[in-house]
Amino acid sequence: MKRSTLALAIASLPLLAGCGADPSGPGSVTPGTAAASPSRSETSPGGTFNATDVMFVQMMIAHHRQGLEIVRLARTRPAGAEVRTLAAAIEVTETDEAATMTGWLRGWGEPMTADAHAHDAHGGLHGTSAADIASLTKTTDARFERDFLHLMIAHQHAAIEFARIETGAGVNPHATDLARRIDRSRSAQITQMLALVDTRP
Repeated sequence: MKRSTLALAIASLPLLAGCGADPSGPGSVTPGTAAASPSRSETSPGGTFNATDVMFVQMMIAHHRQGLEIVRLARTRPAGAEVRTLAAAIEVTETDEAATMTGWLRGWGEPMTADAHAHDAHGGLHGTSAADIASLTKTTDARFERDFLHLMIAHQHAAIEFARIETGAGVNPHATDLARRIDRSRSAQITQMLALVDTRP
């Protein structure tokens, strides 16, 4: 799959979070606009936060967990130096971010995970499926690098969309700052991975 085809596939992916959904279009989210979350705003030792901040952190921790599962496969599967280096960098970054976000939830007195059905009314929450990760673990050595890049591009695209919901509706300065950094860094990673895809058969 070359860059143009892959870019089209990315553009058609479902957004990671349904909680910013427009009531007139179930499951649709416009990044950068206010999410349809309660107006609740609370102050804790970790600072002021609202429901969007909590949702962002809960779901990004789960998203990072999936990302770490994916990139750790590059340790033992055949992959070039560029892919291994990128995977290692993602592992370090997302391990640190997950630890930071876990601390925020504890400081806010919020659970580590969201209710499994909390977002059903907004089209549910969409991320990388367990089936996709399982498929990558079973792919042949010859296909691993290409399939790894395709899956990580889609995975990081979802992170960008979710981060943009947070910057549009979150109020916690630490969470919104992290969301902006996620937007920038994952966009750069996608650009790098698209260039790598173009060099693969």
